[in-house]
Amino acid sequence: MGSWISDARKRIYRNLKYRIMRPDPPAAPFRFNSPVVVVGSAPVSNRPAGLDESFRIITVNGSQSVIAKWGVDAPDITMMMFNQVEGTTANAIEVRRVLKGQRTGTLYVFLWRKDDRARLEEGLRAFDYKYDRLEIVDRYERMALLDRVADLRSLEMDADSKCSNGMNAVLFALYNGAPAVIVTGINPNSSGHVYNSTGLTRLHVQMDKVLVSKLISEGRPIFTADPPVSEELGIPLWSGKNR
Repeated sequence: MGSWISDARKRIYRNLKYRIMRPDPPAAPFRFNSPVVVVGSAPVSNRPAGLDESFRIITVNGSQSVIAKWGVDAPDITMMMFNQVEGTTANAIEVRRVLKGQRTGTLYVFLWRKDDRARLEEGLRAFDYKYDRLEIVDRYERMALLDRVADLRSLEMDADSKCSNGMNAVLFALYNGAPAVIVTGINPNSSGHVYNSTGLTRLHVQMDKVLVSKLISEGRPIFTADPPVSEELGIPLWSGKNR
């Protein structure tokens, strides 16, 4: 009974706050005028056909380890969950391990308290992760991404009602004008992460599938560089000729 009441209060609070705040989704540091590659952390990923320096690259959490194999020194943008900075889970520890000594262009950290930026900066220094620009994205700005780009609303009450950070990166790219978004290493049907061997079950599976289906049905310019994902989810396969 208590849990039901608590959840109901949380729903009402978040709904009212979102409506009153009317937040904008997070803005990119520049308008995307060329294809954007979103690199997730699923165990299998592929270098997109025709990738060159004109493409923009967004990595998620520890997926930056993938692009080094492509000869890319640093992504343009990295999206990271707050708990990767100080968390003690096996996944968080592995994320910090693969990012140690690396850098990115703009780092977006989701759900960190905006009034505690100094602690965030200290946490990033602890594993020597550098950036040109640091942005904190709160829950309501993340909710606005899903709302404004896909016309889907979520109060983010549990994992099943949220999309993954990889799909948030796709929404972010579309919102900021990307003429094409190519995903690799993003597969709701997979388990585990490319940078560790713990085989963790992937969260947000159902919402990711709903979102992918909606974006495809609306003719949004999303593609995948991963043939099995194209077959399983119906995302058009990027050939390099899609530009």
